[in-house]
Amino acid sequence: MQFSLLHFQALQQPQPSPLTSTHTPIFLQKHITLCTTLNSIFFFHFHTQRYKKGAVQSLQLSSPQSSFTQGNMRPKSQALNLRLLLLGIFFSFVLLFALRSSLSSPQEDLSPISPTSLPKVSNTIKEGKAANCSPTCTKIPTSLAQALIHYTTSTITPQQTLKEISVTSKILVNKSPCNFLVFGLGHDSLMWRELNHGGRTIFLEEDEAWIEQIRQRFPKLESYHVMYDSKVNQADNLMEVGKGPECIGVGDIRHSTCQLALKGLPNEVYDIKWDLIMVDAPTGYYEEAPGRMAAIYTAGMMARNRKDGETDVFVHDVNRVVEDKFSRAFLCDGYMRKQTGRLRHFRIPSHRDGSAKPFCPL
Repeated sequence: MQFSLLHFQALQQPQPSPLTSTHTPIFLQKHITLCTTLNSIFFFHFHTQRYKKGAVQSLQLSSPQSSFTQGNMRPKSQALNLRLLLLGIFFSFVLLFALRSSLSSPQEDLSPISPTSLPKVSNTIKEGKAANCSPTCTKIPTSLAQALIHYTTSTITPQQTLKEISVTSKILVNKSPCNFLVFGLGHDSLMWRELNHGGRTIFLEEDEAWIEQIRQRFPKLESYHVMYDSKVNQADNLMEVGKGPECIGVGDIRHSTCQLALKGLPNEVYDIKWDLIMVDAPTGYYEEAPGRMAAIYTAGMMARNRKDGETDVFVHDVNRVVEDKFSRAFLCDGYMRKQTGRLRHFRIPSHRDGSAKPFCPL
């Protein structure tokens, strides 16, 4: 009996096991402890019965009635062992059912599965938020959204065709954000400003009423009113004037004495070094219209007067006589890059970079 009690006490001591480590969930630790206790109890009863059985057998051997006692004790001992076996099986099923219920409990599902895996999941979530919701990320610019909505819902098409627009847009792709000067304020103005997003785009318009109408719809467009003294029916005379020495000398156009020079523009128009200039105004389709003679000449002189670099100049409606002749004369065939539809593209270098250049390349 002493051996059994000592063995039972030893079994009650906490045994190191990987299943009861700090990494095991609390509910599993409780059930493991319960299993250990039940096993200890069964083990204690088992050894107790063996001890009793041994003692009885010893007494039977020493007693004259040993054969009778042995015959009577054997059925009782077998019945007791059978009861213990059935009791152990019953408790095993109860324990298994309780353990299974705990594993499937929603409350226990909320507990962490593995402490080492949690930081990885957390980092993944943080990285996803950083990639999608970073403070450095910006939404689509309001002006660009406005342009998309305008052209999607508008039934009015721009004055230039897709192929003509593509010529200028390719240059803007390489140069934007840049300085872009446009003679004319029309249905394509919002597009030009957004193609030069982040740069400065200025529009020069002859019609004050039209400027006010556009400003009410698109107040962020930078536009200025320009007055022209010329008329289309004066084009031939102005062509001869443009060949004079006062018109081919390079310098600040504000101080030019050439009749073709536009000297009433805002000062920032003269001070800015323009990367692109588009001539799509003023009106020039009838005799009394201002015509584009002065606009084409002024664009060419601004390009030549820049300190260094090159300026891309575009002239629209070159199918008309004035636009055709004046672009060739003052922007020069030697500087023309291409013609697409009614649009011509010229690339004019600085004439102030220290190298002596003729007005038009030979």
